[in-house]
Order: sequence, then structure tokens, then C-alpha cells
Amino acid sequence: MKFETLLLHTGNEFDPATGALSAPIQNASTYRQADPFVRQPFDYLRSGNPTRRALENVVAALEGGTRGFAFASGMAAVTASLLGFLSKGDHVVFSADLYGGTYHFAESFLGRYGVEHTFADSTDLAALGAAFRPETKVLFLESPSNPLLKITDVRAAAALGRKHGAFVIIDNTFMSPALMRPLELGVDVVVHSATKFLGGHSDLLAGCVVTNTPGHAEKIYAVQNLLGGVLPPQDAWLLMRGIKTLAVRMKAQEETAASLAKSLSGVPWVKRVHYPGLPGNPGHDILAGQASGFGAVLSVEVDTVERVKRIIEKAHLWSIAVSLGGVESILSYPARMSHASVPPAEREKLGITDTLFRLSAGLEAAEDLFEDFLQAGDII
Repeated sequence: MKFETLLLHTGNEFDPATGALSAPIQNASTYRQADPFVRQPFDYLRSGNPTRRALENVVAALEGGTRGFAFASGMAAVTASLLGFLSKGDHVVFSADLYGGTYHFAESFLGRYGVEHTFADSTDLAALGAAFRPETKVLFLESPSNPLLKITDVRAAAALGRKHGAFVIIDNTFMSPALMRPLELGVDVVVHSATKFLGGHSDLLAGCVVTNTPGHAEKIYAVQNLLGGVLPPQDAWLLMRGIKTLAVRMKAQEETAASLAKSLSGVPWVKRVHYPGLPGNPGHDILAGQASGFGAVLSVEVDTVERVKRIIEKAHLWSIAVSLGGVESILSYPARMSHASVPPAEREKLGITDTLFRLSAGLEAAEDLFEDFLQAGDII
């Protein structure tokens, strides 16, 4: 089936008990046991839930995996995917340019449990290879990266991880399975902040993890069940509803992002536009070879902090907010929002300057969004 069809026909599209074209919300926290000596599918909400299981099956099918897991947030999914494979004395290689929350977890928490880490430029395979150690257990990738949209050759990086005996995890939030399926590129585990494009409506907090290896699934489930950061049934239902329109949303939002990237590239006070869909943009050809599109997120560097402040004050159609992937267009200021936990010197080193915006294109007309950004930034 084509992806657009698969979205609506994963085997979880109706309630077999009633024929309802929507999975029921099962709010039970516990389940009656017919025989405590015989294991049954559900016994306690933390361990499993029919609504959550339906969602997990949907996400697994979309990513081409065999098991999916739904968590209470994207960071719960990220941390569970890592903790499932790590022990004291292990080492992790992270993409250097990645979401601030993941950076903060690596810098502030992993070391407490005897796990070391290295940040490496995953767009440079030589630099990435040099970061591995004999004790490296996990390679964690993010591509396109947040917020600079840097592109990693996922096939080559995954092969490098396997060569060094590491599990390969990738954050696929920006692409979503509508545009890229990393398991087919050799990745072991895929992570999503489902709050973003999977949900698509800025009305829920969720995270998902997918794998196609039974052994990996057992490790992730053990963390999910033990730590309990699970997605509630109501949010699981909302996420399933949002997923049904993923293909049409991504197509429209990607078209808008491409139009904005092209238009903004011609604005005199815009110093640089980071968008892999622009010909000549670093990573353009690589992403074209491993995904079916370039995504709906771009970042823009303007000339002065004064202009940054004016845009934040004067933008009308753009919502100044954290997060991305919703039907409304969101303008984020990474230095004070998503990457505020990254030290200023490190932000500067990575290129996350005080004049950088991250733009998540919504479903408004591209022309209106461009004009709004332009009027907000023009200083008379």
C-alpha cells in the first residue's frame, strides 16, 4: 500500500467489537483476571492498555517496524530508548547538533549513572568514526538536526555504528514516517516527539519509539513498564486521530516551507536560510536520496538582535512559541527556547546564534506568512 492508504488501514482502524470507525478509549487502570495463573494481554495500565496498544501498532506499521511504544512525552521516549541499552561504563556518541532536551539529558544525567558521551559532527563520517570507543554502546542521530537542519547520511552512519558494535537510534521527528523510514536505512530504533508532526494540532504531549528487532523491543518495553512514563488512553486516541491526516498535512506544510525558504533567501536582511530543500544547501542531495521530501521546518538567520526583537514583537500570523509541527505556523527562538539549556559558548560553536529563528510552516497560505514575517522584520 501507498503511505497515504497505510495511514488509514493499519489493522487498527475500527473497533472489532462494534464496527465503530474509531478505536475506543479504554480508561481502565486495572483489568479483571479470569485466572491469575494464565497471563492475559492486559493487567495494569502502566503495563498495557488497549487504546495505547492500538496506537503503538499504528506507529509501528507506519515506520515499517514490528513493535511500537507510546510515551508521555518525546523526552520520555528519547530517554527510554537510551536507557534500554546502557549500563555503567558504556559510552554514547551523539550527533553534535540536536534538540536541547536531548543535549541536557546527556550533559546533566548520563554521567550520574557512569555513562560517558561524546558529541560528534555526524555529517562528517570521518569525525563521527573518530568518536567511537571500544565501550561505545549507542550511536544517537538526529537528521535533519534541530535547529540548523543539518543532514546526516543515515545509511552510512548506521553502517558505521554496526561496524563498531553500537545500537543505532535516530530521532525522526522532523521527517516523520511520511517522508523518511530510518529502519529501512539500517537504523535499529526510531524515536519521535509525537507532540509535533504525528499529532499535528498542538493539543497533546506524546513520544513514540519503534523497532523491528524483538530483542530491542524487549529492552524498551522493560524501561517503559518499569519507569511508567506511558501515554494516557485519551492522548493515545487523540494522537491516532491526528495521524490520519499526516500525509496531507506534511505535503501542504512542506510546500509552504519550500516557498518560504526561497522567498526569504531574497530578503536583504536575512543573512542565511537553512533548509535542505534548497538546491545547493548542504545535505540536499543526501536527503533526496534517503527521504521522499525535505520537511516543513527551516531556520533563518537575520542580521541583528534588534531585528529579532522587532520580529518577535510585530509578527501576527506567526505564533511565537516552543514546539513545531502543528497546523499553525510557529516561530521559535532557539537561543531562549528549545536550546536555552545549551551553554552560550556551545551554542555559538554550533551556529545557534542570537539572531537565529526556527520556523515551522503550518497550513496558512505561504504568501501571507512571508508578508507577515517581512512586515515584522522591516525596520523603518
